Amino acid sequence: MSPPYPISVPAGFAPAFALGYAGQSGDLALVAPTAPLPVQIMNDVPTGPGAAPLTGSATGALLAGPFTPRSAAPVILALWGEWTGTVQLERAAGPDEPRLPVTAGGAAWARFTANACEAVWAESEAGAGLYLAIAVTAGTLHYRIAQ
Repeated sequence: MSPPYPISVPAGFAPAFALGYAGQSGDLALVAPTAPLPVQIMNDVPTGPGAAPLTGSATGALLAGPFTPRSAAPVILALWGEWTGTVQLERAAGPDEPRLPVTAGGAAWARFTANACEAVWAESEAGAGLYLAIAVTAGTLHYRIAQ
């Protein structure tokens, strides 16, 4: 039984809301202490061995990769050094598939012109590979992509 919540004048009523989800039969199942909202815990147990980090340095144009990420785990890209140029994360669905620049909502994503260290991708397709299309015009860029 739920705890009592007094209803005060002037309203005389209180709106009630319930949260539900599609139960095992596909019908509405209300969330309750005995029927909690079903969740999936991500990255609780690795889904397989992770790939070795992809690391290196560049002083000109370079295509680094592939880095084959483990599913459902964030991919972290670190860029550092004294450099000028661009780095673009690219993805191929498989070894013989075309490399494409990654996008978010149709806009360029994971394109860098300065040092950075951040999560850039989370893969869901087994066998996909990530690449770094590097174009350094001056200086030396150091990179590391890993999980």
